[in-house]
Amino acid sequence: MTVSAKTEYACIAMIELAARFEAGQPARLREIVEAQGIPQPFLVQIMAQLKAAGLVLTSRGAAGGYRLAHSPDRITLADIFQVIEGGGDQTESNLQKPTPATEALCGVWGQICQARTKILEEVTLANLAARVAEQPDEMFYI
Repeated sequence: MTVSAKTEYACIAMIELAARFEAGQPARLREIVEAQGIPQPFLVQIMAQLKAAGLVLTSRGAAGGYRLAHSPDRITLADIFQVIEGGGDQTESNLQKPTPATEALCGVWGQICQARTKILEEVTLANLAARVAEQPDEMFYI
């Protein structure tokens, strides 16, 4: 499965916010950039989209930043994909004259899209934040 860099960065930023959710403190854009290595100009665009969709909230001022608009167990990967990529999974043939073979393939493409959507709807930010927390920190020794 190929996921755009923009969608992957959006998911990573949302996992970072999910990890900070219980503390109740908003995360500054710079903190997310430094923690996750996301290019700042790209992250600004992504966070604007997520805010417009109602998935994140912002607060201004010295203690301002971004935070999740809902509990991490209520936000799924499907929600994020919908915002960043839109909802249109194409399952029609790109050929001008459909044939029985292309119709059969389109049926399979549709099944794949349905399976992908089902999985994305089942995985929450809480699930992903827990997986991240279970990973050992990378340590480099000289």
